[in-house]
Amino acid sequence: MKKKQKDPELLRKYRQSVLFNKREIAAINKYCSRYKINNRSRFMREAIISEVLRRFDRDYPSLFDQPGVQV
Repeated sequence: MKKKQKDPELLRKYRQSVLFNKREIAAINKYCSRYKINNRSRFMREAIISEVLRRFDRDYPSLFDQPGVQV
């Protein structure tokens, strides 16, 4: 069976670190155990990226939201 080629653009090469306090890590641990999340890196990456994309979408200017434009 042929191995699937990975897109070099999607290769993760940049590392970021996040520090949590006791309450935050306890909440994350409880959430992960309750919802059976085994891959915490993936969970946090998806949560961060989904929030970033949601804000980009919300903040994207549209023709009808600009002040001074009469319809």
